[in-house]
Amino acid sequence: MIEIIDCEQGTPEWFAARVGIPTASRFSDILAKGEGKTRGRYLRDLAAEIIRGTPEEETYTNTHMERGKAQEDEARRLYAFMADADPVQVGFIRDGRKGCSPDSLIGDDGGLEIKTALGHIQIERLQRGTLPSEHVAQVQGSLWVTGRQWWAFMSYSPGLPPLIVRVERDEPYIAALAKAVDAFNEELDALVASVRGYRRAA
Repeated sequence: MIEIIDCEQGTPEWFAARVGIPTASRFSDILAKGEGKTRGRYLRDLAAEIIRGTPEEETYTNTHMERGKAQEDEARRLYAFMADADPVQVGFIRDGRKGCSPDSLIGDDGGLEIKTALGHIQIERLQRGTLPSEHVAQVQGSLWVTGRQWWAFMSYSPGLPPLIVRVERDEPYIAALAKAVDAFNEELDALVASVRGYRRAA
């Protein structure tokens, strides 16, 4: 059952809503081939969250991240104007043991993912004119979690044209993603049980 948690993203309430749950922004790590360091780290982070019952809050920020936060509202307003839409901000959407944090929901069937970019990245994205491969898992994952039919991907860089790509559901991709996330959650359960057993033995 889909649950929409109304909170501001980045707040303690938002972190708490995500405890121990694979989220769309990290689905690309789950799909990584082999036992990559990023996938293993994510598995261990979620295991720690489940055992502790508290989030592994990431406090690291850099100039690009701060710039992105400041520009997201500007990009959302531009999208609303260009698409004649009324984006609705939400905090976190959870469906069972998966979740996502949309930048906005659009109408009854759509959603919006905003990525801000440096100039050279924006120009490259405009030249390609497609959803960047590194964001496919997040966008299709958001469609899977929410059950919606389409998602708008917007790449934004002040002073340059925005890139807006409408992405439809890719059912074969979503099926493969669901299988991968289910397997990841099984590994997560085994790891949690192992660590809890270690605690008892100690």
